Amino acid sequence: MLQPSSPRQKIQKGLLIRDLKDLKLVRRELEMRARLEAQRLAVLQAAAALARAEKELFSRAVGRVVALAPQHRPGHRASLERARPAPIAEQLRLDEMAVMQEALSDEFDVETLLHTDETLSFRRPGIGPDVVRKLRRGNWSIQRQLDLHGFRREDARNALGAFIREANKAGLRCVRVVHGKGLGSPGKMPVLKGRVQSWLIQKQEVLAFVQARPAEGGAGALVVLLA
Repeated sequence: MLQPSSPRQKIQKGLLIRDLKDLKLVRRELEMRARLEAQRLAVLQAAAALARAEKELFSRAVGRVVALAPQHRPGHRASLERARPAPIAEQLRLDEMAVMQEALSDEFDVETLLHTDETLSFRRPGIGPDVVRKLRRGNWSIQRQLDLHGFRREDARNALGAFIREANKAGLRCVRVVHGKGLGSPGKMPVLKGRVQSWLIQKQEVLAFVQARPAEGGAGALVVLLA
């Protein structure tokens, strides 16, 4: 038969129950805190994973990155060399024409250098008379021609200098220069004939020249042998 509890036993029992409740409350508080901490850690891990993924995606999109050289970094001043302007072609042409004008003088005494024969001819020292004979016979075929009909003196001098220079550069050996017979000039005298002879003698590229054969211009043209 159960005996009734004593007042002391009742007090001890009440204290036990109260302690158990408090313990449960503490346990639930700890569990809640643990869950919150786990959630916080999960959020941090997810954020870190997302940042790594974005960084890898950016790296793949950009490719390999190379550090800038010191001279290309901010704060460095580059020194640029200004390009020089290209020479003006027109000025070059004028300079060349000035040289030709200086090289071909109208005061040159040609008479002392011409060989007196039936047509007058010229051969540079060291060139034998047989060369003149072959030139007159047409042993060298004419490769290019310059016609000075209608040219004024200055224009004719410039044109002849340029013609001889270009023919020599092209490797030509025999050319013809037509100066005209002067049939349309006052006094029916050739205006350019003597000057053309003088200009040709002053050109080092010219080895010899003779009056052209009748079929090639006769007294109105010269056949010129070039070096």
